[in-house]
Amino acid sequence: MEVLINLAQVCLGYMKTIQVTDVIDIAILSYFLYRILMWARNTNAGQVLKGIGFIFIMLWGSSVLHLHVVSYLLGKIIEVGFLAVVVVFQPEIRHFLESMGENGIPFFSSHGHEPANEVEQAIHQLVEAYASMSRDKIGALTVFQRSSILDDCIKTGTALDCAVSAELLKNIFWPKAPLHDGAVIVRAGRIVGAGCVLPLSSNTNISRDLGTRHRAGIGMTEHSDAVVVICSEETGSISVAVGGQLRRHLAPETLRRLLKKELLPREQETEGKTKWGEWFDWMAESLAVGLSKKKGGDDHAE
Repeated sequence: MEVLINLAQVCLGYMKTIQVTDVIDIAILSYFLYRILMWARNTNAGQVLKGIGFIFIMLWGSSVLHLHVVSYLLGKIIEVGFLAVVVVFQPEIRHFLESMGENGIPFFSSHGHEPANEVEQAIHQLVEAYASMSRDKIGALTVFQRSSILDDCIKTGTALDCAVSAELLKNIFWPKAPLHDGAVIVRAGRIVGAGCVLPLSSNTNISRDLGTRHRAGIGMTEHSDAVVVICSEETGSISVAVGGQLRRHLAPETLRRLLKKELLPREQETEGKTKWGEWFDWMAESLAVGLSKKKGGDDHAE
């Protein structure tokens, strides 16, 4: 009991020394640490930060356990770690500084907080356009940005700022249009880039009947949390790539449900189906499409 009383007195003594400026100082530091962690979680930097944190934990553990050799080696690694971090984080640091120069501090930007009504309208227009392009076998590649910023990809194409409409998408992907070979990037329900170049997937297990358009869509989702919608130029099949995984042979209504599930907040979703129900629908549709195309053979590469 006396120990608890003494501990309470010590804590009370420390609390008496706290000033308003100390609270503000801690609050600002905590906020910026939180924003940095949230930013890193949605980029490749997050994995590197986890590795750095693991090294510090090992250093602390080796010090507690008196592992002198391990502590010495980890200490040397940390000494040269600053230069390594600058090299590894070079794209992220460059993007951070560019964002500060163009738009102010990026922590306060609104990327990732998309108006649900504009996104839902964009989904409706895209599904309408893809249904038409699927019938006409017109190749298309559309990227929906989420938390990961895609400014580097936008710079490879033509910057735009316009609402998503079915007619505009069909015009962009018309085979003789100058921007039809690249990808359209949608942010906050608006088209912000067209004719953009996406990174190709490095996955060697991808089916050989998938062409460059599908590999670029999968590669984009391997490097970010974006949602990519693809229309095959050879077969007219509609596919969606999320998290490095590709779902193929989607019907327009299934495409609409999937995009709403991935892009809209939970409270904005209007569909009552569960995740398992959507997967069963997709499997049934894929089986039906496969049976209908059995006589025509497998898909060809684009």
